[in-house]
Amino acid sequence: MSNDKILMCPPDYFSVEYVINPWMAGHGNDLSLEVARRQWDALRNKLSEFADIVTMKPQPDLPDMVFTANAGVVYGNKAIASHFMPHERRPEEQHFKKWFGENGFELLDLDEKIGFEGAGDCLFDRRGPWLWTGYGFRTEIEAHAEISRFFDTDVVSIRLTDERFYHIDTCFCPLTDGFLMYHPPAFDFDSRIAIESRVPPHKRIIVDTADAGNFSCNAVNIGDQVILNRASDPLKASLKLAGFDVHEVELSEFLKAGGSAKCLTLKLTEPVP
Repeated sequence: MSNDKILMCPPDYFSVEYVINPWMAGHGNDLSLEVARRQWDALRNKLSEFADIVTMKPQPDLPDMVFTANAGVVYGNKAIASHFMPHERRPEEQHFKKWFGENGFELLDLDEKIGFEGAGDCLFDRRGPWLWTGYGFRTEIEAHAEISRFFDTDVVSIRLTDERFYHIDTCFCPLTDGFLMYHPPAFDFDSRIAIESRVPPHKRIIVDTADAGNFSCNAVNIGDQVILNRASDPLKASLKLAGFDVHEVELSEFLKAGGSAKCLTLKLTEPVP
């Protein structure tokens, strides 16, 4: 087992009660909490084979709290809690801030006028000394300078242009040893140049439209293990060629809310020693 520690939140109150991304539309009445619970348990059990899992208490009337990637972002003993752009998720903020404080993290008091949605839009490169940081839909670029200052690390700003991919972790997944699994059409031209200038061709694993729609990029990477909802045979072959073992865990109920494996987790051990 690795030294990784991952935060999750049980889906006791999970539902689709509003529409804040395109995936949620039309799913208000066809989500099964029983199935969601089984799928969440399966993901937790699979992840626990490779990492320590920490859980936090879910709260009534906060259906998206299950998506702990949006609690904030962690670097060493520092954390930046989210300030959600959708007002529907703002009541979650107090609970995430309380959890970080009670668990010994130094918390940045980010200006509440700035939208920032945690590890959904902040992903550490697994080889280079920089933090990939998204903007365009949920995180505002004004947050990037504050993130760089507080963590004392370089930030590479990348802009999302497709509302289906509203956080970078829905279409972009840095992997061990500097590999990158991503869906290029989700980003603007300058961002694609920024990515290509830092990640050499043999380290890029391109994800096509069908796999992106199955949230293949929304994967959890622990060492040489990749845990995701679903991947095509060609994508699995590319990952295997790069040295990764792929584990598929059905997460269909969470896709109805626009999330998958990565969205359901927050890595608490950044950077990896």
